[in-house]
Amino acid sequence: MRGDQGGASPMYLLLLTAGLAYLLGSVSFGLLMAKLFRLGDLRSIGSGNIGATNVLRTGHKPAALLTLLGDAGKGAAAVLLARWLVGEDAAGIAALFAMAGHLWSCFGGFRGGKGVATFLGTLIALNWPMGLLACATWLAVALALRMSSLSALVAAVAAPIYALVFQHWHVAAVVAVMSVLIFIKHAENIRRILDGTEPRIGAKK
Repeated sequence: MRGDQGGASPMYLLLLTAGLAYLLGSVSFGLLMAKLFRLGDLRSIGSGNIGATNVLRTGHKPAALLTLLGDAGKGAAAVLLARWLVGEDAAGIAALFAMAGHLWSCFGGFRGGKGVATFLGTLIALNWPMGLLACATWLAVALALRMSSLSALVAAVAAPIYALVFQHWHVAAVVAVMSVLIFIKHAENIRRILDGTEPRIGAKK
């Protein structure tokens, strides 16, 4: 099944990669952890999001950490499996569709999270220096301002620049598309940031 590393992979393999990456990305670790640890309905807690930041608002730090690792891990796994089984050109497709699965999960009525952990996981798998720089950017803003959404937005702006430094332009293009999706899913957060009402990390409301 592994594609020719020296040329473009067959279209059917790329389409299969997209479909399988979407299914993998659709797995919601936030909802799984909420059910496992009996945290209640995440959509009625805090921001209503199913990601690690909102799981943290339940006060259950282990569940939040497992959600973060799971959501990032599924994005990384999609990229690494696509690269190994098909080829380098499939890796970017897997990244994009794994993130799409998280944002619009077929297992959750085509609703999902905001994609930050999955985004960062795919970046690490695409190119680890690029991914670690994006993670460091998120962490630096989070430590300074304790605002997860703003951290994500700054990392999303920086990520395509890092991609241009460490990867080819076509990888940077994929990363740019994912960054735009981050901004789209954070539209309400952007309004609250501008209004000064965006909650801080660890706040329960």
